[in-house]
Amino acid sequence: MKRNAGFSLVELVIVIVVLGLLAVAALPRFLDVTDKAKEASVEGVAGGFATAVLSARAQWEANVRTQETSGNTRTNFVDYDGTEFWLTTADTANFRDGYPIALKEDGSQSPLAVSAQRCVALMEELLQNPPQVSSDSNDTTAKYLAEVAPANDDGLTTVCRYTQLEGNSAHYFDYDAANGSVVVQIN
Repeated sequence: MKRNAGFSLVELVIVIVVLGLLAVAALPRFLDVTDKAKEASVEGVAGGFATAVLSARAQWEANVRTQETSGNTRTNFVDYDGTEFWLTTADTANFRDGYPIALKEDGSQSPLAVSAQRCVALMEELLQNPPQVSSDSNDTTAKYLAEVAPANDDGLTTVCRYTQLEGNSAHYFDYDAANGSVVVQIN
């Protein structure tokens, strides 16, 4: 009596070919899932950032719009979760009151514009568990690159751009300190 002890060579080749065809058909779907995950990640971080911006503004409103006055100049600020932030003032053209623009450090004055380093500080201090962010494009540990978007019509740089550094994506979100808006751009 003859016993079979496994696959014949022909059966093995057929199984390998079928698995190869399945892999070719499924690979684009797996790549698409990865791209969708990156999109969801940047949208989630932007959503958390927008919530933190609005929470800081709400804290300022709850504190009855705290201000410092120096001469004829008034500046808004808030203590949000133990960190003090300078907030925008409507005294500056095209600005709305009460959105974080920089950290309020000892001896500092409220700025009219953001810088890459201020953008990093805003991300790190507004979010409770922020992703790694850097203003150095060569920083290999950073998940987001903080940059300043081009100046507005008044020549002020009020927009922080946070670009996702994972993979080849060019996804980013912009935070405009002049009006508190957070806009996501998926590329």
